[in-house]
Formats: sequence, structure tokens, C-alpha cells
Amino acid sequence: MKVAVVGATGMVGNVMLKVLAERNFPLTELVPVASPKSIGKTVEYKGKLYPIVSMQDAIAAKPSIALFSAGGATSLEWAPKFAEAGITVIDNSSAWRMDLSKKLIIPEINGNVLGSADKIIANPNCSTIQMLMVLNPLHAAFGIKRLVISTYQSVTGTGVKAVQQMENERAGIVGEMAYKYPIDKNAIPQIDVFTDNGYTKEELKMMNETRKIMQDESIAITATCVRIPVMGGHSESVNVQFKKPFDLLKVRELLSNEAGVVLQDDLANCIYPMPLTAMDKNEVFVGRLRRDESADNALNMWIVADNLRKGAATNAIQIAEYLIAKQLL
Repeated sequence: MKVAVVGATGMVGNVMLKVLAERNFPLTELVPVASPKSIGKTVEYKGKLYPIVSMQDAIAAKPSIALFSAGGATSLEWAPKFAEAGITVIDNSSAWRMDLSKKLIIPEINGNVLGSADKIIANPNCSTIQMLMVLNPLHAAFGIKRLVISTYQSVTGTGVKAVQQMENERAGIVGEMAYKYPIDKNAIPQIDVFTDNGYTKEELKMMNETRKIMQDESIAITATCVRIPVMGGHSESVNVQFKKPFDLLKVRELLSNEAGVVLQDDLANCIYPMPLTAMDKNEVFVGRLRRDESADNALNMWIVADNLRKGAATNAIQIAEYLIAKQLL
């Protein structure tokens, strides 16, 4: 089982290597790929050093799977070339997510739609993944009518440059800016670029990807996505209105029994999800469950997950594990 990691030196690529090792993925040979300036350098995996190779060399190595985390432009150019060589690509960028011919997968929710013919598989947006992990069992039970989403997203979602900007600002160092404005002691209500309707691409991703994964175009969704100066993960305030009446005890039961979801909702002891405690964990955490008394059949919740883990690397590797388990490679 050869596996290529495209973007192996990036923030998500590094986490992919960690998660592959932690989950004892049945990998026999690693093929790390990065930008031309990194070729010849090495990455470490399970105590062994692997040389970084070019895209062409990675295709020639004929890996079974290529985990892509190198940006949309790179994916649009190279994913089809890997696929043509018979390599299954699991892509973490937004390049293929809304392509009608490509599957957008959270394994726990819709892994069953995958087949052996799927050679380019899209990994959803990090904020979408963690939200739908919580909402999926509730949608099955009560039917989602409308979602109102506000996100509070970690600087790690932008990458190393953004983390460095925040650390520089905290240290009083003038350095390269990932954002137009200072991020430390600030909240920036813009993630990705604005579109003609006033929403950012990040907000539209959450709206469009949710409907595609849930296979339900009737869900009304609105979102506001905000970048905040934290590490560890993304947080979301989600207001969901159901088609059917719901019982709060039933909601707790469903979430407590959902694989990959951890209910943290002990108000008496001030226990609720936070980025600090979600960091480096693969689960999605949910709490602050309370009925929205201003609307019929409506519920408020607070959802947190490490965006580099379940929001990116872990979900991609779980897709690969699903493909192996179902003998789809």
C-alpha cells in the first residue's frame, strides 16, 4: 500500500503524517510530495526519513492513494493526472467539492455513495465537516428545515503564515501579514473572498456543501464566518430549526451515541467545547444545547473541532480507510 501525501510539508500535510501513524494506517511506502523548492529534503514518518519527490515522480511511483493538501490550483492541474494513472485522489482543497461528477464525503455520513470508479474524491470544508457530524443524526430523526450558522475560526485554517502573523503581533514583531488587518486581539468577519451577493466563499461553501452531502436542496441555510486569534480548532454557533418537534433528551441521546461526536454539556461544572481542549483530537465536540424559545422546533448548539484533524487530515484518511475496508481501490 503506497500512499502519496501531496503538500507533505504544509500544515495539513504534517498532520496527515501524524494521523497516518497514529491510526496505524496499512502503509508500506510513503511518497511525500511538495513544491519544487522542497524536492530533495526529507520528511519523517514512524522514525524513517523519506525524500520529497516531484509530482511526476510521485505518479511514476504508482501509489494506490494520493492525499492532496496543496491548494485548489495544484489540485485542478494534477489530480486528473494522478487519476488517469489509476491513483485514487482524496483532495482537501475546494477544487472538486461542487463538481457534479465528484463525491463529497464524510465517511460516517455518506461513505456508502463511493464506488471503485471514483478516482477523485473531495474532502469537505473543515467547518462543514464538524457541523454535519453533529447535525446528521438529528436530521435523520427530525428533518432540518433551516440553519443559521456563525463560525469562529482558528488562524490555523489559513496556514503557517497566519499563525506566524499572530505570534509576531503578540511578540511585538513587525512581519509578513497573512491578513489585511491585525489578527491578535481582533475578529475579522471575512474568510476567503467576497462574492457578488455579499457572502464570502467560505460562507457559500458551508451552505452549498451541506445541501450536497445531506442530499437535500430544501434546507434553508445562512452563514457568517469569522476569523479569530486562536489555535486548536474552529468553533460554531449553530441554530437549527427542525421540521418535526424534538425532545431535548432525545437529542442528547442521539449525540451521545454518535460515533466521532462527544457531548460536552455539563453546565453545572462549566463543561462545554473549546478549541483549547479540542486541539489534537479527532472527535467533534458539541455542547450548550438549549431550545430556541423564539421559534418553533428550534435548537441552539455550540460545536468545536480541530480543523486540521477531523476538519482536514483525519477525514481524508478515514475516506482512505473506508476505501480499503470496502475493497474499492
